[in-house]
Amino acid sequence: MSKIEIIRSNRKTIAIEIKSDRKIVVRAPMRMSEKDIQRFIIEKQSWIKKHLAIISTCERDKLPVFTKEEIQKLADKALKDIPQRVKKYASVIGVTVGKITIRNQKSRWGSCSSKGNLNFNCLLMLCPEEVRDYVVVHELCHRREFNHSKAFWEQVEKVMPNYKEPYLWLKRNGSEIIRRLEK
Repeated sequence: MSKIEIIRSNRKTIAIEIKSDRKIVVRAPMRMSEKDIQRFIIEKQSWIKKHLAIISTCERDKLPVFTKEEIQKLADKALKDIPQRVKKYASVIGVTVGKITIRNQKSRWGSCSSKGNLNFNCLLMLCPEEVRDYVVVHELCHRREFNHSKAFWEQVEKVMPNYKEPYLWLKRNGSEIIRRLEK
């Protein structure tokens, strides 16, 4: 088993943590005896082995990180694709937009500022067309409703009655795509 680091502090309970680099950390109260800490570690051995195995599986199944060249190609494609979708749906919704920016973001697929500037993630180019449409519609509807209220979702549904399908696709698959930006 990996080396275990024990950190004592003014906490009341003992806890165990396995970091992504497989490092095992046990956080224990200052006054807990070494014997009680070791007993806790022995009791948790199967839990530790199970979580180390999960980390190994994730490492093995991890997709390669995008290169700068791949990101640039996606951004170039997005610069051609996304503004056309914005133009199409802005006229359907009846809103104006400011500047359109393409980025490679780790936390968002799109955003809309109060001035009407729109940002879109270049990774949208790896998503199905209806997902790209959904993200564009979602951001454009913020030009009418600058929140996620019932009125906002009604606006989205007017333009895209099946919006829940691409929304769920992003929920299920989006993090796997975004994870490839990390390092």
